Amino acid sequence: MRIAIDTGGTFTDCVYVSDGQVRVLKTPSTPDDPGHAVWEAIEQIAGGAAAEIRHGTTVGTNALLERKGARVAFVTTQGFEDTIAIGRQNRPKLYDLFFTKEPPLAPQELRFGAAERVACDGTVLRAVEADELARLKAAVQAVRPEAIAVSLLFAFANPANEQAVGEAMREIGVPVSVSHEILPEFREYERGSTILINAYLAPKMQQYLERLDRALQTGGSRLLVMQSSGGIVPATVAAREPVRTILSGPAGGVAGAIAVAQVAGFHNILTFDMGGTSTDVALVKAGVGVKTTTEAQAFGMPVAVPMLDIHTVGAGGGSLASFDAGGALRVGPQSAGADPGPICYGRGEQPTVTDANLLLGRLSPDGLLGGAMRLDARRARDRFEQAKGKLASVETFAEGTIRVADSHMERALRKISTEQGHDPRDFTLVSFGGAGPLHACALARALRIPKVVVPNSPGALSAYGILVSDVVRDYSRTVMLRPDDRSLPEHLAGLEKTGRRDMEEAAVNAAAIRSLDLRYAGQGYELNVDWSDDFVNRFHELHEQRYGYSDVNRPVQVVNVRVRMIAAAEKPSPRRQELRSGNGKQACIGENFYERTRLHAGDRFGGPAVIVEYSATTFVPASDTVCVDGFGNLVIDVGA
Repeated sequence: MRIAIDTGGTFTDCVYVSDGQVRVLKTPSTPDDPGHAVWEAIEQIAGGAAAEIRHGTTVGTNALLERKGARVAFVTTQGFEDTIAIGRQNRPKLYDLFFTKEPPLAPQELRFGAAERVACDGTVLRAVEADELARLKAAVQAVRPEAIAVSLLFAFANPANEQAVGEAMREIGVPVSVSHEILPEFREYERGSTILINAYLAPKMQQYLERLDRALQTGGSRLLVMQSSGGIVPATVAAREPVRTILSGPAGGVAGAIAVAQVAGFHNILTFDMGGTSTDVALVKAGVGVKTTTEAQAFGMPVAVPMLDIHTVGAGGGSLASFDAGGALRVGPQSAGADPGPICYGRGEQPTVTDANLLLGRLSPDGLLGGAMRLDARRARDRFEQAKGKLASVETFAEGTIRVADSHMERALRKISTEQGHDPRDFTLVSFGGAGPLHACALARALRIPKVVVPNSPGALSAYGILVSDVVRDYSRTVMLRPDDRSLPEHLAGLEKTGRRDMEEAAVNAAAIRSLDLRYAGQGYELNVDWSDDFVNRFHELHEQRYGYSDVNRPVQVVNVRVRMIAAAEKPSPRRQELRSGNGKQACIGENFYERTRLHAGDRFGGPAVIVEYSATTFVPASDTVCVDGFGNLVIDVGA
């Protein structure tokens, strides 16, 4: 049996295949101990039988968000100890006079310099001596770190000095993250930040994953973990390199959306994943797929390992609504989370987006999870009445809350589409997450997107994406070569050899995909292009699309070589149902309310309509029309 589990802020979603059918289980998350909800779900599904557990985890994400990681010592080349504090000189908020940068994860007293030097071409200018290693080890040991990050200058060109420092640090007996093992690429700030984040997360992630893995192994099961890059890795790799799991859950959502959309015949899609705490959006273009980036930011800190290009905003079903000092309505980024949750769940005290949807009639009064979770509309109305301030009514407050939340999510969708040269009208919005289908039509209308697709079990699509994801490992190296350099294929072959060895150790057969990071000579950033005989022309075309110009006469430089090893996973075969004309009348459970499980393929009807199911609720406004396709997806035509 294969079970996929996605731990969210409010619910832990589980998807598994039983008797040839994809089945869903949702249980309340346990934020204080995420593994408790995971273990309970596995016991409920498998009952002690051996299984392959695929896990999308928020442990690393939450540790970064809440700054509850390890006490990390940062070791770099002497004279460059403050690189991670200086960073880049660009200001995220140019006109904010009171803006201050978040302090680095390693404060000044935990930053150490090694007396060594390697040149940019890999020449060792100053080897690290034995007495220097002893001094450095004693200095680091004296501050009693819980983890150590080692990132020396130009270690990607020649790791000899960094290997020596790393071996000395490992004698201290705490987790050690070394840059040439995780990210052998240039840019000392981004590389140092990535390794520091990895070390910051390592103790907590290792403890969590190793404990869960040991418990599963007693029953013959094994644990794999979803990466931010959209692939699965063994738990041992994720525990060693937790920086690769920061967007674990959202990456599963994108993978699930792609799988569903391709089967249904939609190839240009915008994914819209709205959960309890945040909303994640991504763009997938036909023939290209979802973009992977190495320029991501995690809470203001650069992360240079490959990640799906997912944009996240703090707007979810549990986002809190309040008024600022000037009386303006604000929604998020603070969230009620799983505990205490929205007001209507019975314990929360502050208005949330979920409460607003309930008060506007967009959620079933019978509750969620098939009636297992009752909603207290009276309690929500009372709290909204107390908090509405000068607004005329509770409904006005609720409508305003929805509109402000929608505006945050609309900006996120524009950022990944129009701001990158893509017209949203050429795409279909695939909406999922527990709260996504409630807001999808309004967002599609705002962006003039013609269709919305709501898959089966949208509240658990991230878990489904984890279930169908391939096993993936990424390898890279900075080379700084001309496009016609004869050593280029040798560098790619070397990475592929390492990848094949690792995949063989994991007992999987994998295919290699090669790519290059290219730029015009003198530029500061690169574009990734697939390896081919025509990769230079493809770079010019991509540069034209992204930036509006290209220069075929300008020299091109190959900055990094990359290899992605992919072992394809077995995917469930969806059953296509025969379409038959209908108006969905048999699914009516009240005025404008429909039970999704009673809808037939081919049913078509207009809004307003609220379509309820176990994992989510879909709201169809009056100007829109919904039909059920042969795979059970809700396909909504968005009116003008």
